[in-house]
Amino acid sequence: PVWVNLEYLSAEAYAERSHGLPSPQLSGPGTGLTKWFFYPGFSHGSGGLIREADLLQRQRAFDASDWLRSVGVEHTPHERVVSLFCYANSRLPELLDVLATEPTLLLVAAGGAAQQVTALLGPTLRRGALHAKPLPWLTQVDYDKVLWASDINFVRGEDSFVRAQWAGVPFAWQIYPQQDGAHAAKLQAFCALFAATAGGLDLWPLWSAWNSLTAQPLQLPPAQAWRAASQKWRAHLLAQRDLTSRLHDFAVERR
Repeated sequence: PVWVNLEYLSAEAYAERSHGLPSPQLSGPGTGLTKWFFYPGFSHGSGGLIREADLLQRQRAFDASDWLRSVGVEHTPHERVVSLFCYANSRLPELLDVLATEPTLLLVAAGGAAQQVTALLGPTLRRGALHAKPLPWLTQVDYDKVLWASDINFVRGEDSFVRAQWAGVPFAWQIYPQQDGAHAAKLQAFCALFAATAGGLDLWPLWSAWNSLTAQPLQLPPAQAWRAASQKWRAHLLAQRDLTSRLHDFAVERR
């Protein structure tokens, strides 16, 4: 057997340095075996990201207006569509104020995000030029469609973070907070790699504020530059092989 330790996703330098390294087991039940470290990532030197073979075809065939109508959402062409999937976030009231300055349809994921938004906006689910639409519970396949239908995606954790990158539109990541502050270094590492790869757009001011790592006001990057950078980043990822293919070959080579 090939023993692979599939690690956490990170853009930090140690992940690429450690990817593919052996760990001989010198004691315990696995004595004499070798465990291999496999790190998902965002570069050719990493383990890559999960991407289905038909993902691009499904995305190209997707019609946002038809899908929104199918889940009971109506919006006018001049409205910006923003999706929200988040943990409890003390900066959410400020984000709603920022979004309310121009016509915006906010698609809110069921669960904690919807509970927070409903508590802040009240029964009208409106503030200024913003109106919110809580979504029903969705499958992962349908959650992709939320991301594809939106102009900006606020996502959380790791899975939705990766899916937002495949969507190819602006996204903001709420990383899972860790007590020792390790999440700050992980967030900063991704922002640095994104800026270096996608034309220099600095996501750190918005992302650090959204994650309550800084007290500076929430401010969205310029829309056109943000979208162009997101598409360039997606092209960078699409030029690489997917995680499953790399993992398969990695195991075969070590048999």
